[in-house]
Amino acid sequence: MQLFKQLSWYFIQEWKRYLGSVLILMIIAFLQVMPPKIVGILVDLIVKRKMCFSESIKWIYFMIAIAIIVYILRYIWRILLFGASYKLAIKLRTIFYDSIIKQNSEFYLENRTGDLITRVSNDIERVIFAAGEGVLTLVDSSVMGISVLIVMCTQISYKLTFFALLPMPIMTIFIKKYGAELHKEFFKYQSSFSILNNKTQEILTSIRIVRAFGLEKSQLKDFLRLIKKSSKKNINVTKVDAKFDPVIYLSIAFSNLLAISFGSWLVWNNHITLGQLTSFIMYLGLMIWPMLALAWMFNIVERGSSAWNRIQKIINSPIKLKDGHINVLKKNKLLKISIKKFSYKKSHSLQLKNIYLKIKNGDILGICGPTGSGKSTLIQLIQREFDPTIGKILYDNIELYKIKLKTWRKKIAIVNQETFLFSDTIKKNISFGNKNLNFSQIKKYAKIVNMHKEILALKDGYNTLIGAEGILLSGGQKQRIALARALILNPEILILDDALSAIDGKTEYLILQNILKWKSPNTTIIMSSHKLSTLQKSDKIIVMKKGKIKHRGKHIELIKNKNWYSHSISNHKIINKDDKKIHKGNKNV
Repeated sequence: MQLFKQLSWYFIQEWKRYLGSVLILMIIAFLQVMPPKIVGILVDLIVKRKMCFSESIKWIYFMIAIAIIVYILRYIWRILLFGASYKLAIKLRTIFYDSIIKQNSEFYLENRTGDLITRVSNDIERVIFAAGEGVLTLVDSSVMGISVLIVMCTQISYKLTFFALLPMPIMTIFIKKYGAELHKEFFKYQSSFSILNNKTQEILTSIRIVRAFGLEKSQLKDFLRLIKKSSKKNINVTKVDAKFDPVIYLSIAFSNLLAISFGSWLVWNNHITLGQLTSFIMYLGLMIWPMLALAWMFNIVERGSSAWNRIQKIINSPIKLKDGHINVLKKNKLLKISIKKFSYKKSHSLQLKNIYLKIKNGDILGICGPTGSGKSTLIQLIQREFDPTIGKILYDNIELYKIKLKTWRKKIAIVNQETFLFSDTIKKNISFGNKNLNFSQIKKYAKIVNMHKEILALKDGYNTLIGAEGILLSGGQKQRIALARALILNPEILILDDALSAIDGKTEYLILQNILKWKSPNTTIIMSSHKLSTLQKSDKIIVMKKGKIKHRGKHIELIKNKNWYSHSISNHKIINKDDKKIHKGNKNV
């Protein structure tokens, strides 16, 4: 019942629907207690031979009319109640989405995608079911049960009612016990289902790698193991669930036995009439639904309560990346980075140390260095995916944490090495950030990234559906579409995090030339790359190693000195020279 208390804010918000449902149900309860009373009177009149057949038909028509009215009222009642629960589904999913969209990358390191999908779909469905069917059974069984109980006590015999309902307290004790067990087991099942869902998502997104390594059987084995584990947890839930019905039906059977036994004795001793006993048995039949509903409600609510706890854990997760208050920023200002230390929460080592850097408006900054040197971490801090542990990043002498995230990120467009494309058409993927663009503008940006001809070569051109995460495209094609998507935004700061890694040298050169033509004097570009040829046109290049800036300067300045940059350039030339020899040898062959 704790779930209803937790959802009280929504019940208050939708009080008209819920109050309307309760009032209609009270009318239904009043109408439903009438037929057993009528039947009892008819039985007594027939036994005493005081009623003819024609008069009894009139009463039968009257009871049919009551049944039709009850049917119509129940129809209206369900529309009111389930309409409210469906609105709750929209509300909860909106709250859930709003809470996770505000979280930073650290949150997504701790919570896996499959688990979040389970909570926003399966868990919310359980809560909605409790807010719909759960409330329905609670109100329906309560109103009907109390109404019938009052009639049984006042109109027939309170003694007979007492004896007939003796099994009910015992039933309540068992139901409460099984309800606690169900909550515990269902929570375990939902957790195992989240793991299974996450595994499914991982396999689908990495299907190419699974096939490339021939790991289909191995992955299937792991998948089946998780299915069996989840099924076992579900069976445990079913075992607890199965305990409810026997308790209910045994209680009902004993109630009927006590009612008939003690009722017959009361009739024999003229304490009640045969018609009253008939009415009482019918009322007891009406009590079956409230008793069944009670068990069913406990089942539904305990599942909903378990799911609600899982949802609340995400919704109430503290937002570690606090939003700022500055909503308006001047354009084209200096970006100043002053990071003394930065490390990830669960890491014992420093990712960045003593990073001091000024990026002037309109500059092109190149970032390079060996793998794990902190290039992507620095870019994430500029995006404000994280905040510096010790230090600050300023734009126009304003610290980033003081600026509204939405305002700051509107100034930035980023293309990562690992691109994400939506399962939609190429045209919609390119225009994702600005859906007001016309087709000629979309083609213009596709030409900038040297992708236009390749798109036209596809069967449906720009209307080609590319599949989940662009599975129909090569790595280089996906990167170029993602680059076009970023350029369309015409950002003040364009960040390319190894964004051309999957593109051949010739195409890369053409794209960089096109970007330089596209770039306005006020557009700042920050490029991180392992391919040093990408960075040669930069106004400034920084070489990072072990989280520090080891060297800085222009391309010409860096190659003159002995350092990682000049050494890498030399190795690159040697490799290219060897490649040319191989190609020449192949021609001779």
